[in-house]
Amino acid sequence: MKEFATLINALDSSNKTNLKKEAILDFFRTATEKDKIWFLALMTGKRPKRSIAIKDLKTWTLEITGIPEWLFIESYAAVGDLAETLSLLLPPPAMLIEKSLGEWMDEIIALQDATIMEKKAFVLSSWNTLNTVERFIFNKLLGGSFRLGVSAKGLINTIAHYANTEASAVAHSIMGQWNTHEVEFDKLVKGAYSNTNRSKPYPFCLAYPLEKTPEELGPITEWQAEYKWDGIRGQIIKREDEIHIWSRGEELVTAQFPEITEALNQWKGNFVLDGEILAVKDGRVLNFSELQKRINRKTIPKSLREEVPISVYLYDILELNGIDLRNEPLTYRRALLEQCYEANPPGTLQLSPLVHAADWSALQHSQATSRALNSEGLMLKKKDSPYYTGRKKGGWWKWKVNPMSIDAVLIYAQKGSGRRSAHYTDYTFAVRDGDQLVTIAKAYSGLTDQEILEVSRFVKQNSLEKFGPVRTVKPELVFEIAFEGIGYSKRHKSGIALRFPRILRWRKDKTAAEIDDLEEVKKLIQ
Repeated sequence: MKEFATLINALDSSNKTNLKKEAILDFFRTATEKDKIWFLALMTGKRPKRSIAIKDLKTWTLEITGIPEWLFIESYAAVGDLAETLSLLLPPPAMLIEKSLGEWMDEIIALQDATIMEKKAFVLSSWNTLNTVERFIFNKLLGGSFRLGVSAKGLINTIAHYANTEASAVAHSIMGQWNTHEVEFDKLVKGAYSNTNRSKPYPFCLAYPLEKTPEELGPITEWQAEYKWDGIRGQIIKREDEIHIWSRGEELVTAQFPEITEALNQWKGNFVLDGEILAVKDGRVLNFSELQKRINRKTIPKSLREEVPISVYLYDILELNGIDLRNEPLTYRRALLEQCYEANPPGTLQLSPLVHAADWSALQHSQATSRALNSEGLMLKKKDSPYYTGRKKGGWWKWKVNPMSIDAVLIYAQKGSGRRSAHYTDYTFAVRDGDQLVTIAKAYSGLTDQEILEVSRFVKQNSLEKFGPVRTVKPELVFEIAFEGIGYSKRHKSGIALRFPRILRWRKDKTAAEIDDLEEVKKLIQ
């Protein structure tokens, strides 16, 4: 556990990506084979089922410490994490013992069939042999929830560096079904248990925001225009009858969209396609909030497939029957894509429609009205452009419509992390619903450092209640909140969700009586 505790402490004490990467690499170099496998299992969601209730850990801590429950609640509010609160309240251990992460995991798994008294004896005995940091980790392992301060993409890139292989191959290798007792770490991350070549994606071609007037791009006849859809950019791969779907974030999302796999099984040939995964019903693209219902689901029931049907709007073809097409001009690739589409059954896979216009003025009208189709604007692609790796100015541009905005009042605030940990930088905003205020969005960006200091002072002086790290404040500060999209949502009290909300400006010229009304905000939904 010592090496794992050192890793956790290093990840928790830094916000710098390179330092986190080095901490993980140090762990890989020194940890046992079993510990490395368990680290990977914990980070990829292959955690054992929780065997001890959180309420029992709290009860046992109160028994050991003898503190009143109100003091425990206050301590929890100050710390903000239950596992850490427990580890800090417990008395010093009577002795220290050293067990590896793998040994602890084996013992925790064995608890699943134990009686409550056997579980209590194990936990109390373990607490009495661990220091504060190791207790914190132990409590997290017991709780069945373990998150480290590193993104999935960052972890995959770090493993790829360690294994001297490509990140996409690592992602394919570790996302499959595997058992901690049946695989070896080095073999697993290097693809020994799967054929990673068949799933290997290409780097996505990305666009810069349009920085000039479209007329400055030259004759409109040199450009291809299509709608910029707001979904999940995906690379759809079919090689040797194996199907893999990659998101732009380098995540395998094949299992989340079974209807795409079903459609591809009916298509002939081998290919790599680029497109946008969208929720489409009755020929209309739905709001991104509807698509979110399908994201990160382990199982997709029939009812959800019917409620939120999926389509892919195809943009490009990057490979056909083993031939890399990325250096061919866009017009050639589009023609091949259309041929491929016409030769196969229609349905889930559709061509992203081109937007035709006689001149830039006419195209600007299409751009300005694109939101009616739940599009973010237009994509402008040079007809002779290759499929670049990453971003390269000149070939592709995204011409987005101006963001929507509303006026909302600040009602909750929470301190940030890293260099912002001393100030309130995480905000929750509300609009009016009759005589009530209902939360509508959270935002973390858009204010200057000076404005953050001003808001923090206001929060400290005008807090009404506290719930852990969150403060309820007097509803007085009004802000203009910008966002890219809006849709209905059952997960939010207001009944709507905003896409990419951020603070546009602090409206010191307005009072809370002048914020937007919920019914008026709903009218923005197409």
